Amino acid sequence: MRLALFTGLLTLLLAAPALAITNGVADGNTHPNAGAFVAADWLRPGQKDVFCSGTLISPTVFLTAAHCTSYLESLGISQVWVTFDEKFSSKAKLYPGHMYTHPLYGHDEHDPHDIAVIVLDQAVKGITPARLPPAGLFDQLKAAGTLSSQLFTNAGYGGQERVIQPGGPVIGYNDAREYSVSSFNALNDYYMRLSQNAATGDAGTCYGDSGGPQFLGAGSSEQNMVVSTTITGDSQCVSTNVTYRLDTASARNFLAQFVTLP
Repeated sequence: MRLALFTGLLTLLLAAPALAITNGVADGNTHPNAGAFVAADWLRPGQKDVFCSGTLISPTVFLTAAHCTSYLESLGISQVWVTFDEKFSSKAKLYPGHMYTHPLYGHDEHDPHDIAVIVLDQAVKGITPARLPPAGLFDQLKAAGTLSSQLFTNAGYGGQERVIQPGGPVIGYNDAREYSVSSFNALNDYYMRLSQNAATGDAGTCYGDSGGPQFLGAGSSEQNMVVSTTITGDSQCVSTNVTYRLDTASARNFLAQFVTLP
């Protein structure tokens, strides 16, 4: 059983804290700074597999989710890698690094602090890092009356939309970078919810996309700015993508330890 699938099944039992791209398209080199978070597969000694997704935000800093890093830490796994290859394989170019989980993750009943970084051992060359949002961006968009019509582009290496089989729904994985577009649904102090309801023309994320980016805008309006990261959603990946805001004081205070903020 591949690592990402095992993780997906496990997280279903743990209130589904990890997601993948659904109803999306192959990314190619559209989002080269969206990468795969790779770890040793403890079920297959000596092999590596995609565990989560993330974004390069400086030449040496890769943004991802705390529930990804903390889970590996709980297993005693400390050696991790990042790849920006369009498709992960045994020949992928891997950048080793060290995980830094928000120290308050799992210890605050109000703020989830579901944010982490991997500091790479060497700088990534030839890829432009994504920009981070200014403080309070979502509140500014809401005040201006533009948030409700805003589109967001998701990227990641997770699973695809479910296929109904005789034994039940099956989510497939191809370990390739894909992207999708979602529309705004709701906002609170720390999370943004996005619609990924195919019936309304939206696409989204699923298992394995955790930590992956939401870029502001879509198509010709898309910006190289990662404004939130995929955290969770409904168990069948058909309704809602719940993302962690990066414009809050909490997220910015953590990130300021590793990168220069706008």
